[in-house]
Amino acid sequence: MPGQVAEKATEKSAETLARNAAATQAVLDVMARLRDPHNGCPWDIEQNFATIAPYTIEEAYEVADAIERSDLPALKEELGDLLFQVAFHARMAEEQGAFDFAAVAQALADKMIERHPHVFSEAGDGRSAEQQTVAWETLKAEKRAAKGAPSLLDDVAMALPALMRAEKLTKRAARINFDWPSSNEVLAKLDEELAELKAAEASGDQDHIAEEMGDILFVMANLARKLKVDPEEALRRANAKFTRRFQYIETKLAEAGRTGPQPLDDMEALWLEAKRAEKNP
Repeated sequence: MPGQVAEKATEKSAETLARNAAATQAVLDVMARLRDPHNGCPWDIEQNFATIAPYTIEEAYEVADAIERSDLPALKEELGDLLFQVAFHARMAEEQGAFDFAAVAQALADKMIERHPHVFSEAGDGRSAEQQTVAWETLKAEKRAAKGAPSLLDDVAMALPALMRAEKLTKRAARINFDWPSSNEVLAKLDEELAELKAAEASGDQDHIAEEMGDILFVMANLARKLKVDPEEALRRANAKFTRRFQYIETKLAEAGRTGPQPLDDMEALWLEAKRAEKNP
């Protein structure tokens, strides 16, 4: 019986490998055809890394949106779109003789094995999830040092959404203890920055206002980190909540035959109604 189970598992593994290989090759073949300089798509042919990068970022957010909505069919589609972005970049690199899709995949596999010795070593080391996080960050720091990066902040990607990058910058700085002891100090700093924003507003200096507004957003990202809250996720949830409640207002106004700008008090009453409806469905 054990032998039969192992044999079936091997057959299943072989089938899965063949299916994965065929599907991956199909994506690469489509990408190659789209980029064919003679018979490809004119739009795809003229693209480069810089022009495709915004689409890559957009697709990643669409994956996050599908997850937020618990929409698995949409998630499958969006993951495919994101994979296609990887294939697109890899194809352009291959055309330049830099690397190809296989090199990207192999480098990823090698990196994951290297960073998870507790899983892939023969004995393992019994790390907890928290210990693994520390080990991961330590290994990344060693890699940065080996590359000669002069600053802890050097490889925090500039292209990240500003709120996410702010959180990551403060997290990096905290590694060498450049950090407030608790969220209380961050809240005090927020009060200070709000006062400075009010002063800037009173001055009428738009550049100063923008600077102080940026300081407040930076402090808020730091506060989110101290409270163990993902600031991007928190803001996405707030955006979704605002959208739901505003659309409730629109629906109620439409049902009453009211269009165009409406008295703020009336809309505020509907907003509170929507809020109560969410709390007491």
